[in-house]
Amino acid sequence: MKVPSKKALFTSVSRLLHTERHTDRQNLTTLFNRYVDKTDVFSWNSVIADLARNNDSSEALRAFSSMRKLSLHPNRSTFPCAIKACSSLLDLFSGKQTHQQAFIFGYQSDTFVSSALIVMYSSCGQVEDARKVFDEIPMRNIVCWTSMIRGYDLNGDAVNAVSLFKDLLIEEDDIGACRDNEDATMLVDSKGMVSVISACSRVAAKGLTESVHGFVIKRGFDRGVSVGNTLLDAYAKGGEGGVAVARKIFDQIVGKDCVSYNSIMSVYAQNGMSSEAFDVFRILMKDKGVTFNSITLSTVLLAVSHSGALRIGKCIHDQVIRMGLEDDVVVGTSIIDMYCKCGRVETARKAFDKMRKKNVRTWTAMIAGYGMHGHAVKALELFPVMISSGVRPNYITFVSVLAACSHAGLHVEGWRWFNVMKGRFGVEPGLEHYGCMVDLLGRAGYLQRAYDLIQTMKMKPDSVIWSSLLAACRIHKNVELAEISVARLFELDPSNCGYYMLLSHIYADAGRWKDVERVRMVMKNRGLVKPPGFSLLELNGEVHVFLIGDEEHPKRDKIYEFLEELNMKLLEAGYVSNTASVCHDVDEEEKEMTLRVHSEKLAVAFGIMNTVPGSTVNVVKNLRVCSDCHNVIKLISKIVDREFVVRDAKRFHHFKNGVCSCGDYW
Repeated sequence: MKVPSKKALFTSVSRLLHTERHTDRQNLTTLFNRYVDKTDVFSWNSVIADLARNNDSSEALRAFSSMRKLSLHPNRSTFPCAIKACSSLLDLFSGKQTHQQAFIFGYQSDTFVSSALIVMYSSCGQVEDARKVFDEIPMRNIVCWTSMIRGYDLNGDAVNAVSLFKDLLIEEDDIGACRDNEDATMLVDSKGMVSVISACSRVAAKGLTESVHGFVIKRGFDRGVSVGNTLLDAYAKGGEGGVAVARKIFDQIVGKDCVSYNSIMSVYAQNGMSSEAFDVFRILMKDKGVTFNSITLSTVLLAVSHSGALRIGKCIHDQVIRMGLEDDVVVGTSIIDMYCKCGRVETARKAFDKMRKKNVRTWTAMIAGYGMHGHAVKALELFPVMISSGVRPNYITFVSVLAACSHAGLHVEGWRWFNVMKGRFGVEPGLEHYGCMVDLLGRAGYLQRAYDLIQTMKMKPDSVIWSSLLAACRIHKNVELAEISVARLFELDPSNCGYYMLLSHIYADAGRWKDVERVRMVMKNRGLVKPPGFSLLELNGEVHVFLIGDEEHPKRDKIYEFLEELNMKLLEAGYVSNTASVCHDVDEEEKEMTLRVHSEKLAVAFGIMNTVPGSTVNVVKNLRVCSDCHNVIKLISKIVDREFVVRDAKRFHHFKNGVCSCGDYW
């Protein structure tokens, strides 16, 4: 009979300790005592290392403690594994104790022990202690440098991460100058570059990412998957060239993995390029060497949310069910968000109710969904249920609650939650909360209270807050406060032509056409051009785009012909055009002609023409829907007996039987 080696025996026992730790502890102890030499440090090292490698960090620390109780002297192989266990558990107290013992046994300058300590302190958020350990290492290797750079990056200190990388390059040059060996300068490795590139994306220094990218190419790291994925993300966050360069890097990565695909799809989704994200997902589906995961599906669902492509969203939901990921909190929350943003808030609620586990993001997504659809009462009913279930609301949750109040004009409820969020829940009101309150008060007609609230803010009001007040001034035709708001906005964001257009509309409503012309001349002199309004409509998996007065769509003649028929029915139903939304000093007839060809009207007409009678038509508008289009779509919904769901820049409008879910309050 072949006798197993000593190494095989204690490896087997350590695995038993890992896999059978919920069984009879006494039997495991018997096995350990029988097969492992408890007087042998190397045996203990193997057990501790195996437990740590198998993510059983608590048992690894128990083994280390048991070894120390036997008064055995740990060696340089003992401490890194024990310290790694402390890192995994984020156990700073045990980590410091282990550090002290390493010091007592003379291993404080050992590179392996020191690198493990740097990782432990960094993981526990003690980056200054990690730096002290780093500075005390007499002969640092690349692992020490990489661990410290990664530690800074992990703790959000991008500036020091980049600064330390520069120090590494200086030391690398010094070593190269002292040695003849050409390989002596090759200290930097691809693992270190990942943290450096990650840090570069968060440092406000022009050309930094590009410079590091050049270094990566010079060293031959550019085709590596990890480096490529991180570079892709860095350019997406602000490197010159942005999305285009990110795609080029993606195409150059050899052996793309799931992270590569997820990263580029996320870049496209976050930049509103949903079609491109879908194209990449189709490529991934054909790549037999890569298996997509829950993050992939969440990313595609984000793209669906931005585009409103409900059909694709349903297909992804089916895929989630096939993969058994319905109970995955991240994916489940993405499904809720997707259905809410595709105009199916009740379907979102069904998905929400089916989820066994819900975190704060899940509850917040559902509350936000109700709010954007104008169901503020349901949002405010769900919020206390969230609190009673033991989930503590966070910063974003309160933004969603206050936004729901704002959409419905519930200023009393809004004030109540705004006033208790800090005292009861410890959430300090931020710019977004103040923005919601200014919008809530302003649209409800309390313009002076909104302005007074801005004056009491502890932080400097941003452009969102002032633009909310400006928009309220347009609703309530307050020229005086509008001019105060726009003066602040021109200081904060002088190149945003939306503010000029709002002011122009306010002047037009007041009949101050000379001021309208003055604003337009300022825009012209500064080279500002209003971004075109457009509407999207998905039909059989294809997204159709419509511009105002669109002449490019292949079916434009039939669309305009159908619009004329609709217009006759609208006039019979008592429609009178609201020409106040046309900001031109021209006669009423010309204003009416301009209103007839707004992009949302074209999209609605096309939807009626090409969908089954009785089905819902979904339209996405990039700007706020104008008051005339709002009135027209209400009437059309009654004339053709159809429901229309229009998602504009602010909220959702459900038009049915001649009324809108917003109650004409938007």
